[in-house]
Amino acid sequence: MNFIEYADREMMMIDLANILAAELTSTLMHEDQALLVVPGGTTPGPIFDVLCAVDLDWAQISVMLSDERWVPEVSPRSNTRLLRERLLIERAGAARYLPLYSEAEKPEEKLSELAAGLAPKLPISVLLLGMGDDMHTASIFPQADKLAQALAPDAPPLLAMRAPGAPEPRVTLSARVLDNALAKHVVITGPQKRAALERAVEINDPLAAPICAVLGGATVHWAL
Repeated sequence: MNFIEYADREMMMIDLANILAAELTSTLMHEDQALLVVPGGTTPGPIFDVLCAVDLDWAQISVMLSDERWVPEVSPRSNTRLLRERLLIERAGAARYLPLYSEAEKPEEKLSELAAGLAPKLPISVLLLGMGDDMHTASIFPQADKLAQALAPDAPPLLAMRAPGAPEPRVTLSARVLDNALAKHVVITGPQKRAALERAVEINDPLAAPICAVLGGATVHWAL
């Protein structure tokens, strides 16, 4: 794991957007397509604001979330909604979006269909993840119902997950797919997240701290 500390959040968000853009450019120099995977939540919004305007061959780039709540896109809890408002606009509007939600009561009804759309795009070219105070990443939560399966070396690409404190089911990429990304980044802010990261590194057990499953070879970006 490589750890980079920034003087302020704004500088970090701009620098990280430029790093992601450079890695996508590098991928497209020797591949016909690239897959960019990003987190939901509010933290990456400023990164998206910069990245969406970068002059890339977006038509050759697929974009997807690392995880999604099983809610329609019109829901204020939809991460897809954030992407459409802040990333899949301007130049990045030409990118192909790979959804993790399809209209159905339960995610299990659509998992195979969603996974089939993902399979031809793997491995992930460039991955950006977040981390919670509980040391979860994507929707791989401590005490989640399928935690061991999500962490298994033979895990399927996508899993439906339910966890204490999560009001609705989630769909998440498995740790195997996340960890196999060609370039891996984790963005965190504030003293609580840094303390959680340090705790995770000390524990070094993905069952207790799922972020540990993807830290090998990753760069963690932190600002106060």
